[in-house]
Parts: sequence; structure tokens; C-alpha cells
Amino acid sequence: MEEADQGPKSPDIIPEVGEDAVNAVPCSPCTALTEEEQAELHSELAKVEDEIQTLSQVLAAKEKQVADIKRKLGINPLNEFKQNLSKGWNEVTTSTAYKKTSETLSQVGQKATTAFSSVGSAISRKLEDVRNTPTFKSFEEKVETLKTKMSQTPSTGDTEEVSESTPDGEPVAEHPEGTCPPDQKTH
Repeated sequence: MEEADQGPKSPDIIPEVGEDAVNAVPCSPCTALTEEEQAELHSELAKVEDEIQTLSQVLAAKEKQVADIKRKLGINPLNEFKQNLSKGWNEVTTSTAYKKTSETLSQVGQKATTAFSSVGSAISRKLEDVRNTPTFKSFEEKVETLKTKMSQTPSTGDTEEVSESTPDGEPVAEHPEGTCPPDQKTH
């Protein structure tokens, strides 16, 4: 077939799947068709291509109409993305695979909690065993003895000593009468 025989084509039309399939099928010899049949097929081809062109134009107009409606409703691409993301997440969380995975992870978490609890109990028992050993008892008694001795020693703090200190807690050095400390010279 020649270019003129295929009917009018617009350069901006992208071949559809069906068109590719038709082009891939080998053409039977045109001699098997009469001139009348060929003319009828060419007419039908032109008619179908015109319908495709019309449908493409209608689709473009509908897409423009959708964009205008969305703009008027305040639906911008970000909002649309958020809605699609939310819808997708909802579909994921309601899927069977997600539910099974969630259930499995829950069971693993419960088993891990049980295992950690068992380990904690074992450590507590072991520490209690250590606390009851003679060595620890001896150490504990020595600490108690030291604590008792420290609490029986009277405090050496004197109230006069406290009043003779600077706000920083430094003791005030005594100077002979008539002399001033180096930082407090009289004028």
C-alpha cells in the first residue's frame, strides 16, 4: 500500500496498539480484491481514522474540563498526590499480605517480649544468688560498719566559721589592723 492509500493521518497521532498489530500483519495481495472492494475499504479506513481523530479531540477537551474543575475545587497536584498516597496506603493496609505480615510481626514481638522477660528474671535470680554469697555478705557488713562509723562522727562545722566566709565560701583572711587586703584599697 502507498501513503495516499492509507487515508489522512495527523502527524501528532501516536499509533495505537491495534494499528501496530495491523501494520505487522502481512497484507494479502491486493489483486484478490476487486476495485470496488478496495474503494469500499479505503472509504471505511478514512472513516475510522476520522473517528479516531474526533475521539482524540474529545478526550483532550474532557481532560481540559477535568483540569478546570479540579482547579475550581482547589484540587492541586499536591493535594491529588496526597489523596492518591492515602488511598494507596489504605489499599496496602487492607491487603491480605499486609495483614499476614502485621500479624506475624506482632507474634514475633510478643515472643521477644517473653524472651526478654525471661532473661530479666534469670538475671534477677542470679544477682540474688550473688547477694547471698559469703563474700558479698562480708562486703555488705564492712560497708554497714563504715556507714555507722561515719554517721557517729560529730560534725566539725562551726557557725562562726561560716559567718567569716565570703559568698564564694572562701574563708576571710585576717589582716592586721590598719591594713587592707590587696583588692580592697582605700581611696
